[in-house]
Amino acid sequence: MGITALATEGSKNSEFLTELARSSGEWMRADGPESDVVISCRIRLARNIAGFPFISRLSADSRNQIVQLVRGLLKTDPQKQPMQFLNVESLSTLDCQLLVERQLISRELARAEGARGVIVGQGERHSVMINEEDHLRIQVYHSGFALNECWKACDALDDQIEAGTSYAFHEQLGYLTACPTNVGTGIRVSVMVHLPALRMSREIQKVHQSAQKMNLAVRGLYGEGSQAMGDFYQISNQVTLGKTEEDLISNLQKVVETLFKWERRARLQLLKSRQAELHDQVSRAFGVLSSARSISSEETMHLLSSLRLGVQMQLIDNISINTINELFLNTQPAHLQKLQGETLETTERNLARATYLRQRLNPA
Repeated sequence: MGITALATEGSKNSEFLTELARSSGEWMRADGPESDVVISCRIRLARNIAGFPFISRLSADSRNQIVQLVRGLLKTDPQKQPMQFLNVESLSTLDCQLLVERQLISRELARAEGARGVIVGQGERHSVMINEEDHLRIQVYHSGFALNECWKACDALDDQIEAGTSYAFHEQLGYLTACPTNVGTGIRVSVMVHLPALRMSREIQKVHQSAQKMNLAVRGLYGEGSQAMGDFYQISNQVTLGKTEEDLISNLQKVVETLFKWERRARLQLLKSRQAELHDQVSRAFGVLSSARSISSEETMHLLSSLRLGVQMQLIDNISINTINELFLNTQPAHLQKLQGETLETTERNLARATYLRQRLNPA
C-alpha cells in the first residue's frame, strides 16, 4: 500500500473512531428484550484458516496475508451493508482502549504485536478480530436477551467468510483452535447482565455457585480476567466440544431466564423491605454524580449502577435509561479522552469526568 493510500486509510480510521466515541454501542442501547436486567448478548466464533499455522507460530508475512484475505472477504456484511476495517497495529494505545471499551476488540488483541485488525459492521453489531488468539474471532452483538437472533446473524457472517476460504476443521474434533477449550464448535455464548439487587441482598454468590455447577463462567464487564464493575457480569459457556451450537445456546438461555427472575424477585424484595434505604441510596448516587468535582471511573460505575436500578424501579424519574447507559460508556477512560480531544492523566480524567457528569445531569 502506497503512502497516499495509507494516509487516506488513517484519515478514515480517525473519523470513524471519533464518530464511534460520540455514539452508543449496540450492547448499551437498552432497547432489546428483558433489557431491565439483560444488557446484551454476544456470540463469538473462533476460527483458523486452513494452510496457516496457529498464531504463535505464524510468520510476519503470513499474518499480513491473513489480514488482507479476511479484509477482502468482508467489505460488506451478509445484508450488503459496508463494514469498516481498522488496522489495529497502527492505532494508538488510546484508540485501542476505545475499541476495548466498546467491546469491539479484546484486551489481548489491543496488546498484541504484528499485523492484526478488526472489521466492524454497521451499528457495531458485527466485529471480526483478525490475528488475536486465533486467526479469526467472529463476534455478533444484540441488545437485550436475543440469543437466537444473535446466532442467526453470526452464522450468516461465518458462512460468508467460509464461502471465500477454508477453515481448519477435523471430522471428529470439529473446528481446530489455538486453545483446546474452544475446539469443537468454537463458539462462546455470552450474556451481559446487571445484577445490583442480588449483590445488595448478598445472593450474588449463588450465581457463581450455580454457574460453576453448569460449566458456565461468570466474568466482569470486559470478559476473561476482568472484575465486575457497576454490577455488570458476563455469563458464558466454558465447554464447546461434544455439544452443538443450539445445545449451548439453549442451555445458557435457560440459566439466564432463571437469573433475571432471581434479580427481579430480589428487586421487589428490596422495594418491599428496604424501600427507604434503597431510595436514599439512589438519591445519594444522583447527588454525588451531579455535583462531584472529581470522581474516579470505578466510583462512577458503582453510582451509575444504583442510579440505573432506581430508574428501573421508578424511584427516580428525571433521567432515562438511555442517558445512564451513555454515561456508563462515555465516562470510561478512553471515551472520556476522545470526547475531550486530548490525552489526560488520571487526576485530569477524574476532574473531566466530574465536569462531564455535571453537565449531563444538570441540563440548563
